[in-house]
Amino acid sequence: MSVQPEDGGLHRGLSRRQMALLGLGSALGTGLFLGAGAAISVAGPGVLISYAAGALIALTVAFALGEMVSAHPVQGSFGAIAARYLGPFAGFAVRYIYWIALIVGIGSEVVAAALYLRFWWPDMPLAVTVLILAAAVTLVNLAGVKSFGSAESGLSLIKAAAVVAFIGIGCILIVFGLPDKPATGVTNWISHGGLVPEGALALWLVMAIVVFSFAGIELVAISAPEAKDPGASLRSALRSLVLRLTLFYLGAIAIMLAVIPWPQLASGHGTRTSPFVMMFSAAGIPAAATVTNLVILITALSATNANLYAAARMLHSLGCDRLAPSALGVTTARGVPRRAVLVSSLGFLATAGLTAVFGPRVFSVLMSLGAFGVIATWIIILLTLLAFRRNAERPPSTMHLRGGRITPIMGIAALLSVYGTGFFVPDMRLACMVGVPALLGLLLAYRLFLRRSATAGSDETPVPDTSVDAAPRADVV
Repeated sequence: MSVQPEDGGLHRGLSRRQMALLGLGSALGTGLFLGAGAAISVAGPGVLISYAAGALIALTVAFALGEMVSAHPVQGSFGAIAARYLGPFAGFAVRYIYWIALIVGIGSEVVAAALYLRFWWPDMPLAVTVLILAAAVTLVNLAGVKSFGSAESGLSLIKAAAVVAFIGIGCILIVFGLPDKPATGVTNWISHGGLVPEGALALWLVMAIVVFSFAGIELVAISAPEAKDPGASLRSALRSLVLRLTLFYLGAIAIMLAVIPWPQLASGHGTRTSPFVMMFSAAGIPAAATVTNLVILITALSATNANLYAAARMLHSLGCDRLAPSALGVTTARGVPRRAVLVSSLGFLATAGLTAVFGPRVFSVLMSLGAFGVIATWIIILLTLLAFRRNAERPPSTMHLRGGRITPIMGIAALLSVYGTGFFVPDMRLACMVGVPALLGLLLAYRLFLRRSATAGSDETPVPDTSVDAAPRADVV
């Protein structure tokens, strides 16, 4: 299979700012606002070290993507590029794995949003709430890409501003305190068993949760075919995205660990109470807790919205390459892959049924399954980069991941290690158990039903020079 130069009917309507905020909208979700409690319950304050390590892995994957997508800004993104440089099955598998991970991620986000609504309406049935929120997000994705980009940008700005405000208020509580609350300082980092109370191994045991938290950086690459200026937008978006996410995650978690003792945050994880709401409640600011809960609700809906966008584009590219029903590769006059959006939305509507049976417990299961998909996708991206660099006929890139072969190889080794540690974390064990069988199932389906279509697509379309611009290559980490 070859990398397709056509946009498959998609329209170039995203600005640089919208492209960057789209990635932020996906990655800055419940991984911070709700999932942080799960990580803290395992590793304590040392989770800050885990998030720093996760940021380094995400940085490696982000600029690996930038190097390849700046040369091939095509529909299907890293999936189409993997098909070109690793073979048709790799392109088929990574797109389906990522699509499934996105559907699972959407499910976890919409469940989280429904849980947040219980702050005001505790008696509302969870499954009904999920259905209402799912319908709203689907309607937004059926709009044109320009309208979608504007809506997602607004939601992303709200939650980014909220995190900045949270960090600012937290600093005041730490340094100055309130009239009836003394300053907390940062002694809570070490007052309850030290910085690493559960041992050094715990720092790595939470990495599957941490990696899932950073998932979403891929959306910048996926949105490149719909950007007005793909090359410049890709470079600026990736550089700012990982930096902002690192500061947001590390800063926010450091603040909450300073204000609230980590055992209290860990006990809140069992009730699915957001650490953000817990912190403001503990500080005696109930109105701020209400506002924070609203912001967290917006955060979950923003991540759901962005992930449905990515899932639809992945499914659309599979339809265009005849690795899914060709009807999924059709777009409307406004460039919207309507059928791919609707089919993808069915996946997370199934979450309503799961929540009706299992209730809030389904969040942990969904997050663990999504974590496996993200880890597998990131490994394939780094493997594709190694093959991409070995190809002497590849188009020029305007970005470059430093470190030669060592950096992607170290990233792959780290991700494999993260996958292995999942067997020791109850919430992630299911993901590890189903991961390899899922890959074998995809291989079987490919060989039985789709191998001939993929080979035919490879024979029909030559590989063009798809370099996005003539700017000199910028060597960045």
